[in-house]
Amino acid sequence: MVARVWTVAFQGIDVLDIDVQVQVASGIVGFTVVGLPDKAVAESRERVRSAFGAIGLALPAKRITVNLSPADVQKEGSHFDLPIALGLLVAMGVVDAEEVQGYTVLGELALDGALAPVAGVLPAAIGANAQGRGIICPGANGGEAAWAGEIEVLAAPSLLALINHFKGTQILARPTPRLAEDAGAIPDLRDIKGQEAAKRALEVAASGGHNLLMIGPPGSGKSMLAQRLPGLLPPLEPAEALEVSMIQSVAGQLQGGRITRRRPFRDPHHSASLVSLIGGGNRARPGECSLAHRGVLFLDELPEFQRPTLEALRQPMESGKAVVARANHHVSYPARFQLVAAMNPCRCGHLDDASLACGRSPKCAQEYQARISGPLFDRIDLHVDVPAVAASDLSLPPPAEGSAEVAQRVARARAVQAKRYEGCGVACNAEADGTLLEEVAGPDKDGRDLLNTATEKLKLSARGYHRVMRVARTLADLDGAYRVGRLHVAEALSYRRIAPGR
Repeated sequence: MVARVWTVAFQGIDVLDIDVQVQVASGIVGFTVVGLPDKAVAESRERVRSAFGAIGLALPAKRITVNLSPADVQKEGSHFDLPIALGLLVAMGVVDAEEVQGYTVLGELALDGALAPVAGVLPAAIGANAQGRGIICPGANGGEAAWAGEIEVLAAPSLLALINHFKGTQILARPTPRLAEDAGAIPDLRDIKGQEAAKRALEVAASGGHNLLMIGPPGSGKSMLAQRLPGLLPPLEPAEALEVSMIQSVAGQLQGGRITRRRPFRDPHHSASLVSLIGGGNRARPGECSLAHRGVLFLDELPEFQRPTLEALRQPMESGKAVVARANHHVSYPARFQLVAAMNPCRCGHLDDASLACGRSPKCAQEYQARISGPLFDRIDLHVDVPAVAASDLSLPPPAEGSAEVAQRVARARAVQAKRYEGCGVACNAEADGTLLEEVAGPDKDGRDLLNTATEKLKLSARGYHRVMRVARTLADLDGAYRVGRLHVAEALSYRRIAPGR
């Protein structure tokens, strides 16, 4: 007899159905797992053996063969423990085959028979729902699986509880989907004194989803400004929250199966490797740019990142996805993030202060800023100088306008964009291409004349031309204007630098 149980393998946030075939036959006593298992999957036989012993079952003294089909796909992860164990229980006659046939199964077994949480339950549950199946998972992942919709979820704390459920001696209640509690308040923009130009640029970036680069001396408040950007952004839409949670689930970062509508904010250290930022590794996990999907990726001390690491961001910034290609992997993760970067004007950081500038100026600044390539620089919509804060500003009372007031204006601008691009697959101005901007949200004659003149004199690239149009469209949305005017184009051009150091 061959028992069959369904489970999944992960390809990015997509799932591939895996048929776990378990055969107990006469022959030399052994337990073999075939079908390209990695070490974690191959070791599952020892966890299954110990878990069976803990609940009073013994493996039959026969030849046990487990085949993971399709056999030419690499199988990774500890979530194959539970489907292998259930397949054995069916083959041994402990559980009826029909009981498990309509489920996708995944879970890791502890040596005492308990079920430990695993990564990827949310996309697995969504895939099972699409196939018309229920899902069996560890109890800790039950709330996560319940977000997949009207799907039967069996979230068991242990293998014994699952067996008792199938025997009818114990009933596993359906878990309920849960929202995560906000992990503390987001810092308020009211904490920042002065820096009105930088606050304006931050509001524009939040309103249109634009990339932002802040350049200024140490202690001028660049990091403080970036940390307050999430407080200006609108909450995730339900579909966006589900997409973000799927990435977090695959990465094993969806705590307690709780979904949040707060936009991600990722701030990796400048020593981060290319793999950690883009994704990859032995198991092709999502990187920081994917974990920041629909949120903010903050890169402080931008020139201190390794050059290849920064250059690898160019494709995700354009396409909205991170493609990880390896000899045994080719997966794609969503990576529609908003880049916010900060840097000093030079290595010492005091380029514009004659009393503090180093003796190597301006060569020091040229070499430091040249670490940012022109193509990467061209992909950043807003470039803003953040000067040192004067002592007179520090002694002023807190500003009257904080994050809540700015967030209201941002929400209004985002609502206008959502209505404008409805049905176009575009969420905000930063995602609109040139044709869409020309046909739906183009500038008036005066604005277009100024843009054309500036493009010729400043030698803007085609990408730079369209990015100025996007920023100008956002400025018009903040003003409540139907057409982009000359003043909007002029302000958008003021945020544009041609190249690092210029």
